Amino acid sequence: MSQELPLVSIIIPSYNRSDVLRLCLTAVREQTYPHIEVIVVDDCGTEDAAQVAASMGATVLRTPVNGGPTPARNLGAEHATGEILLFLDADIALDPDAVENAVRTLKSRPEIGALGGILRPESLLSQTPASRYRAVQMHRWWMPTGRPTLELHASVLAVPAKVFAEIGPFDPRLRETVSADYRARVMRHYDVQLTGAVRGRKDHDATVPVILRKVFRRARISALDWRKGETPGDSVPRAVGGVLLLAAVPALALPAVAGRIGAAVPPALVAAAIALDAGTYRYAFAQRGVPFGLYFTGVHLAVTFTGALGGAVGVLQRLGTRE
Repeated sequence: MSQELPLVSIIIPSYNRSDVLRLCLTAVREQTYPHIEVIVVDDCGTEDAAQVAASMGATVLRTPVNGGPTPARNLGAEHATGEILLFLDADIALDPDAVENAVRTLKSRPEIGALGGILRPESLLSQTPASRYRAVQMHRWWMPTGRPTLELHASVLAVPAKVFAEIGPFDPRLRETVSADYRARVMRHYDVQLTGAVRGRKDHDATVPVILRKVFRRARISALDWRKGETPGDSVPRAVGGVLLLAAVPALALPAVAGRIGAAVPPALVAAAIALDAGTYRYAFAQRGVPFGLYFTGVHLAVTFTGALGGAVGVLQRLGTRE
């Protein structure tokens, strides 16, 4: 990298969880890239996260009301002075070379307007079976490398400051589709890339019920916020797999009217849903062994079904609110 090192503003929206924020900021301190300013935006939290951030040398801002990470990111960007803005969720600890790799990529490829990072398949703090499932699932499903960039997320996202000024801030009216909206806006003028060179570990939810509640809520809101041109669930095969799992539930009644042929339909639908996401299941078995792979399969089917159910409810709500 050349001697002219651009300043990188790392913008971290924070709401409580000072334990993981401390790990996030420690990882920022350990970056191999030296020219960094850190801005933590406290979203009206009730814990000591703001004090922790200040004690670790971060500039601390506070939102006027609790509005979620999107307004917090925008507020941080307003006060940033760096040539590159790196948006980072407070529950993610970056690899030591993440910032250096992001800067190198953006300097060498000025056509890139947004550079997304990925998550490692290991949880940061929680090590329950559910958090281990979620770490593998998000690594493979939400932020995979080596495929078309559908999964750009604001949780690990580097944007040149001039591009951010040109494109405008994240849309605070959106909830679960804000990243997809921003990706689409950037791609009108610039390339967008997802890279495995910018990585971090996220602290994942510790129980399956919490994961399912979040998946349902996010899928429902995403369906409400969906805009023409976006890919449902970021992947057509995944969306189809979820629909097949939904269809398997009423198909359980088929044996009463169609005998053995009807009894074969529900497992066939489940098998087809698994086949549509076969790479994720194979990865879980290959990387974590058979016992975890079986656990992963059960939870992942529940997550896929719940996401499809949430999306269906959101579609019905959307249709019901049309004039």
